[in-house]
Amino acid sequence: MKRIFVFLLLIFLSIPCANAAFWNRSNSNNNQTSPVQNSQQTNSLQTQTETTYPDDLDEEPIAEGEYVESIDIEKMYRDIPAPTFKYIHDIDPGEYQDTLNSTWSPYPLFRLTAPLYFKTIAIQPGYYLLTPREHEGKWYVLFKEAGKVKYIVPCYKKEVVPMDFYKNNLPKIKMTKVQLIREKTLKFVGEHFKSSKREPIPDTYLEAEDLDNNFISIIVYWGNYRYYLVLRTIQL
Repeated sequence: MKRIFVFLLLIFLSIPCANAAFWNRSNSNNNQTSPVQNSQQTNSLQTQTETTYPDDLDEEPIAEGEYVESIDIEKMYRDIPAPTFKYIHDIDPGEYQDTLNSTWSPYPLFRLTAPLYFKTIAIQPGYYLLTPREHEGKWYVLFKEAGKVKYIVPCYKKEVVPMDFYKNNLPKIKMTKVQLIREKTLKFVGEHFKSSKREPIPDTYLEAEDLDNNFISIIVYWGNYRYYLVLRTIQL
């Protein structure tokens, strides 16, 4: 009798364990996904987190000045007033300071073969040293001939020269052995005798470009800045 009772008790206790195993297997099967479903979920997550780029990325380099704000040249030309001030005896007072430590002119030379105009100002053909100067918070370019200011033209824009611009655009000077020895000697003297050292003159560069409707753009590079001005080939 006891044996039967113990046997029935063991059967009764084993039933919940079997049910639990059954339910655990059922839940495990429900949680498992096929490899195809798993791959689809992974691709879906990658699609949600993947960064999108413009179609033309890395296909073509960005051209210099591509995103520069466009300027209405004719409107700007009409809006900028012609300068009314003059220098005493047509002498640039800053020239003495600029040329104090240099053996030649530190300004870019502009050779003009045909007249150019800025409103009532008619710039005649000749050779001019272009010199940027500030007056009452505005910038102008002085056209100087034989040390005298002949014309004053306002700038419509001033900005910093891009890095390595002079290095990439100015020609490299080729020196003979005698010139190299001279340069090294002067450099040695300048490094050891400060009173005799000459400061290097600013790098300069000029750009001129024909525009529509008889306008011409001139960019004067002088030192760390470049200055924009617009003239006309026919008086407006």
